[in-house]
Amino acid sequence: MRATFHLLLFLSLNLSLMAQDRITGSLDATRSEVLAANGMVATSHPLATQIGLDVLKQGGNAIDAAIAANAALGLMEPTGCGVGGDLFAIVWDAGTQQVYGLNASGRSPKNMTLADLKAKGLDKIPSLGPLPVSVPGAVDGWFSLHERFGSVPMADLLAPAIQYAEEGFPLTQLIAWYMQRSVPMYIDRGFPNVEDTYMGQNGGVLPDEGDIYRNPFLASTYRRIAQGGRDAFYQGEIAETITNFIQQQGGYLSEADLADHHSEWVDPVSVNYRGYDVWELPPNGQGIAALQMLAILEGYDFKNIPFGSAEHLHLFTEAKKLAFEDRAKYYADMDFAIVPVDELISETYAEDRRAQIGDKAKVYDAGEISAGETIYLTTADKDGNMVSLIQSNYRGMGSGMVPPGLGFMLQDRGELFTLEEGKANTYEPGKRPFHTIIPAFISKDGQPWVSFGVMGGDFQPQGHTQIVMNLIDYGMNLQEAGDAARWDHTGGSSPTGDAPGPGQIRVESGIPYETIRGLIDRGHSVGFTRDGYGGYQAILRDPENNVYHGASESRKDGQAAGY
Repeated sequence: MRATFHLLLFLSLNLSLMAQDRITGSLDATRSEVLAANGMVATSHPLATQIGLDVLKQGGNAIDAAIAANAALGLMEPTGCGVGGDLFAIVWDAGTQQVYGLNASGRSPKNMTLADLKAKGLDKIPSLGPLPVSVPGAVDGWFSLHERFGSVPMADLLAPAIQYAEEGFPLTQLIAWYMQRSVPMYIDRGFPNVEDTYMGQNGGVLPDEGDIYRNPFLASTYRRIAQGGRDAFYQGEIAETITNFIQQQGGYLSEADLADHHSEWVDPVSVNYRGYDVWELPPNGQGIAALQMLAILEGYDFKNIPFGSAEHLHLFTEAKKLAFEDRAKYYADMDFAIVPVDELISETYAEDRRAQIGDKAKVYDAGEISAGETIYLTTADKDGNMVSLIQSNYRGMGSGMVPPGLGFMLQDRGELFTLEEGKANTYEPGKRPFHTIIPAFISKDGQPWVSFGVMGGDFQPQGHTQIVMNLIDYGMNLQEAGDAARWDHTGGSSPTGDAPGPGQIRVESGIPYETIRGLIDRGHSVGFTRDGYGGYQAILRDPENNVYHGASESRKDGQAAGY
């Protein structure tokens, strides 16, 4: 009798929790939040997290920890990032109580013209090879961050990554899977130095999960940067090796392109969403798409719209379609194009766009405006400084172009230009391409609240919007907000060229069948994602208790840790 009572009580409690989950949208979190008072690091690789945490414990600040962790990720996750790619960051500086933005993305070769590309019979820049290679901005980004906010010598910050590159480290499950899928593809295409860099230093075998992986070429590159500073990368032997190789492969990148490169400090922009200021960086990235979506969605009462319901996903998707049409028309390097950022994220414009949303799925045009694989990490220190940093090569490992003896692949961000003349994002020499990678930050009442990011190309603004809504509209904690079921919408117009049509909503398995049926009834095409949308890292600051909350989702190999 007692056993039966306990069984009924157990079932009752679980049914109650399941019902509560359906109301709040709080799916079972993979773990509890990580809590710490003195500092927090969240990255997509546990060893990189520990490196950042060691920097904090040894007296470094959040900026120092972010640089050290990013350097480690360039070694440990070559499938998504590295010194051949670009970087963006938002920094909360506790001293000035302000957010600062860094755009460390590189520009196209100055001696490659639109006419050159069209003379090759191209209607788009290729995904791989020498032509999509733009100047890699990550190293200059590190030194720009360090010069303004850093406190530990750069040589000390690079030392852990150098040691791991020389001595080796075990590959994690997900990165091993990516490497097994990616490296052979580049080798099959005949790209030089790929096999030597990613297999030759490991007994000629492509390492698998748990195998020790080394990259002494990258260790040598990092050591030269540690000794000679950013100029050791953008001038001299490394720059000469990069540019000679690219030109031998038929590309245009020159030593002058690298020598002239500089990062840019920019003012982050924000919208207020139900009392919280959500911060993104202005174009050439796509961060303001998240702000546009939030500005539109603020006009709906999601307290009465259940998480994961057909109404929730319908309104979200229609807001995304509207924002992405504007993204295709206006977003570009603001040194070359007039981008009406203030108007695009204004309440008035959001009201106009919201008025176009009905009960059925639609195809939209851009609004009429006057004028014109990745890694994410976040860090926080005992003084209240916080960093939101994202860094990537694009298309996983990048262009396939691996300069000899340097240990890294160059990015292929130049693919994201359009070759159609007269567009905001039309290719020009010395121009930064449209960028997908975006860091995010949330403050409340002038104080920092959440530093976060979500990886995944076009999904990133959609992911940012989902995280903000999960936290604010649905009351999830930091871990639940990242673990909750996700979806994205594909289709519509793109900054690289129009792709008209209604597109498709792709959902993870946690979205219920009744939602899918409701979306189809509204005229949406619905499919399922094969791999899921990852990966999310986040740190929340609790000002009342002066405690950090950390989260790292289960879709990646990552870890949040504090002390």
